[in-house]
This record gives sequence, structure tokens and C-alpha cells, in this order.
Amino acid sequence: MTDAPRRTALDATHRALGATMTDFAGWDMPLRYGSERDEHVAVRTRAGLFDLSHMGEITVTGAQAADLLDHALVGNIGGVKTGRARYTMICDAEGGILDDLIVYRLADQEYMVVANASNAQVVLDALTERAAGFDAAVRDDRDAYALLAIQGPESPGILKRLTDADLDGLKYYAGLPGTVAGVDALIARTGYTGEDGFELFVRPEHAVALWEALTEAGKDAGLVPCGLSCRDTLRLEAGMPLYGHELTRATTPFDAGLGRVVKFEKTTNGGDFVGRTALEAAAARAETAPPRKLVGLIAQGRRVPRAGYQVVAADGTVIGEVTSGAPSPTLGKPIAIAYVDAAYATPGTEGVAVDIRGTHEPYEVVALPFYKRQK
Repeated sequence: MTDAPRRTALDATHRALGATMTDFAGWDMPLRYGSERDEHVAVRTRAGLFDLSHMGEITVTGAQAADLLDHALVGNIGGVKTGRARYTMICDAEGGILDDLIVYRLADQEYMVVANASNAQVVLDALTERAAGFDAAVRDDRDAYALLAIQGPESPGILKRLTDADLDGLKYYAGLPGTVAGVDALIARTGYTGEDGFELFVRPEHAVALWEALTEAGKDAGLVPCGLSCRDTLRLEAGMPLYGHELTRATTPFDAGLGRVVKFEKTTNGGDFVGRTALEAAAARAETAPPRKLVGLIAQGRRVPRAGYQVVAADGTVIGEVTSGAPSPTLGKPIAIAYVDAAYATPGTEGVAVDIRGTHEPYEVVALPFYKRQK
């Protein structure tokens, strides 16, 4: 017997809108409401509204909250100023990625760690275990929040109709408390689509009223509800990694080309943090002889690659593996992210193909991301 998927506070709203629902990381979530391509294009050109309440919020408080997070995570969390956020990772002792995270510093001694839904319990357990000996408390706040995101070029204008918070002064990777449509919220500006946008952390009982207010405020601006399917193609075009695809416990941040998030120079805890020794070795390997690199692939034909498909050289030798693939509504072609042997990772490398059910389909090697918005 397995437990039934959990439902967000917006579940009835999604069903009333005719959403196609799917089980995702133990949650019943909207996959799409109509055409996932139309939802994707709306975010790129106007605005989209997402329910992200499946994400895992973990609060860390106390006099040594920063020291704990510097010990538990690979980033320099103590250096994050109040009101700002940082993208980081939590690794095991061997340097393998347990999850990628966003950490918000809410106050001098209070942080909110936001984990992926599929890894929230793993992250909670690891932080709780690593808190031993620190004057800090780790609290599971997954049931304390609903999370709505509004993404796209029209999102600032839409949100301004509902709040007097200083959105213009809110920087990328920052958050501030405010009131949106009469609802208390933490207003953040991070995003996972490649577009400008905001995340609104609110009490679950306020989620429906806020969704309805955003929908009404965005009606004339072309705002549409969006599901997980277009969220995936949006992040793929933006070259953003997805745990379980580009990031796994078998990869280190350096393997994934994200070694920049590892801060060896932090001085708290004597400079030590979980996985440091293994990550120093991984950094050295990546510098001298990287086994494989993460690249973008653009199809020359129409067939779509999927995760797990082999990347091959002209002679049929396997040189890599696709981690994510989908049709790109923005480029009008299938695209993929893949780990390939370093010798084939230079943009423009010729003779690279993806084995799609026995046929070697030609692909162009490109640098990530595929898409970058105009500032």
C-alpha cells in the first residue's frame, strides 16, 4: 500500500480550471491546464501563474544558525545579508549532491531553506543531524506555507496592482515581507524560468484568495495558469539544472559545471563543511581532466531526445548521455542538456548525434543556456 498523493491548498482551484493532474514527488500537481506550448509562450511573452506549494520550506533559527548552515551546506551562507537569498547545495561526505537549494536570510538569526519536493525530507533529516553541537534549531515548515509564483515580463506590473511593496527595489535573489491583495507574504524574486518574476510565500489558508486576486489583476495582461510541464521546458531553455536529471547523488557540483557555488574560502567552523575534502578533490579533477561536461544540444531534425538517451560520435562511440530533452517552443527545435566527454564539449563540435531508438540523429553542441532574456 502506498500513501495517496498530497494535495496543495489550491487543488480544488486547479480541478475547476480543468487541469491535467499528475503525481509529482508525492504531490498531486497540475501538469497543464490546456496547451503546454501556449503556457510556455505566455511566460516568455506575458505572464504565467504557478502553484509551487510542493516545495519544501525548512526554517533554521538561533545564535549559531549561520554557523550550522555554513557547516551543512557548500555555500557561504553566513555572508548572506538579511533580505537576500543564495542558490547553494547540500552534499554528502563524498561530495555527491543531495539537493540544490535556495536559502533566504529572513532575519539576523533566521533562515528559510527551500528544498525540492522530492528531496525535502532528505534535506530536513541531513540538517537536523548536522545541527548537533550548534546553538540552532531546525524546523519543518512544509505545512506552514503555500507558494505561488508569477513569472514573465508582465509580472512586475501585475503584482504592483496588488501591493505597495517596493518591487522596483527588490533585487534578483532577494526577498521582503509585504502584503499582497491583503495577504501577508514573503515576496521573493528568484525564478526558475529564465524570466523576471516573483515567488509569494503565504499561509495555506490564503492561497486561493491570492490566486484569484492575481488572476483578476493579470486578466488584461494575458496572465494564464501554468503547470509543471511548461515549467520544465522553460527551465530547460534557460539551462537551469533539475535534480534527478542534471544533478544527482552521483555527481558533484564540479561535475555539473556549478563549482562556483562551493565556497572553500569561508572561514566559519574553521573553514570546514560537510564534503569539503571530497569536493577539493573533485575541483582538482575538473581543472585537470574533467571526465564529462554539461552541454546544450540543438537538433538538426525534428525527433525529440529524452533523459537517458545516449550521445554518440560519428563512429558510433558512446560519448555521453542526455539528462533532459524536450521540444523548445522558443527555438522551434528539439533541445537537450547532456553530459558529454570533454573532447566533444566545445560549442560547434561536429559529428555529434543522439541515439533515438536506434537512429543517430545529428545535434549541434552549444553553450548553455539556450535562451537568455533581454534585460
